[in-house]
This record gives sequence, C-alpha cells and structure tokens, in this order.
Amino acid sequence: MHKEMNILIVGVGGQGTILASKILADVAQQQGYDVKVSEIHGMAQRGGSVVTQVRMGEKIYAPIISEGQADIILAFEQLEALRWVHFLKEEGTLIVNRQVIEPVPVLLGLQPYPAGIIEKLKAHVKHVIDLDALDIAGKCGNKKAVNVVLMGVLAKKMNIPREVWDRALDNKVPARFLELNKEAFEAGWMAG
Repeated sequence: MHKEMNILIVGVGGQGTILASKILADVAQQQGYDVKVSEIHGMAQRGGSVVTQVRMGEKIYAPIISEGQADIILAFEQLEALRWVHFLKEEGTLIVNRQVIEPVPVLLGLQPYPAGIIEKLKAHVKHVIDLDALDIAGKCGNKKAVNVVLMGVLAKKMNIPREVWDRALDNKVPARFLELNKEAFEAGWMAG
C-alpha cells in the first residue's frame, strides 16, 4: 500500500455498507495502519444514501476524503456510483454493483431513473469493475450478502493477504452468518 489509501463506500440504507466499513477498518488495523472512518447517513432506513469514508495509512489526521481524492469507490448501487464518482482520483478504481434501487422520487413517479449509468461511468472513469453482486449473492444463498461479495472484489484489488480478510470476517460477522458470508466473499474474490 502507498503512504495512505482512501476508500469511499457508497450505497443505500439496508445494503450493509456499515458492516463493509467495519470489515475494512479491521483489515487496516490488523495491518498496523492508522485508520479513520466517517459515516454519513441520509434517511438510511428509508433507502436513502449511506456513505462511509475509510482512510488508512501510517498516520491519518482527518476522517474526511476530499473530492478527487478517493483511491477506490465501492458502490453498492449504480445511481450512488454516479452521485459520488467526482470523489474518485483520476487513476482511481470504481467498483460498482449493477443493482438498481429506485430512490423515493423515482418510486413516486416524480423523476425517471437515469438510463445508461454504467456506460456513462465507463466513458469518464479509466478503471471500472462492474458486476451483478446481487445475482452472485443469490447464488451463494442469500441476496443480503451483496456487501460481502463486493468486499471480496475490493480485497482482490487491495493486495492485502487473504488471511487478513478472513480474520476480519471472523471478527465482524455474527457466527450464524459466517459460513454464508465467507462463501459470498470467495465469490466476490473470484469475480474481482
């Protein structure tokens, strides 16, 4: 890892972005990095935006990632990827789940859901990894494991040993969901 790494995790309430950030923070701490986590919830319980900023490195002074400073954006949903992409560094990587979760204005028929989001992102971002994490999680036995599928993709990108991630899953995932989550992580790792 460079001197520091900034990762923005964006999604919608109920998608498990907070657990994802806790797993990532655990990984950073195991590696001996200073880590700062900042969470922003907008109507999270109603399907609103949830943004978590994770900064790790030798010494991190502030928890907030500035625009254009994220090394990686992990987007749990297409529209959230589009909404936050301006935080990505020019050489950064965008990992985006193809899942669509319609926000309230779309559900109410006040606005259409934007078309062609993945194509727009690929036209403006050099490094995009897009996948259907919902489908992959479903094949593992639980569609709620989307977050851990995406963590597997992120883990493959970050070059931190696999056993560190496995320990973080052991530390942060409730025992009754651990096997399912390990399977989902492995599926994401392979997809990455």
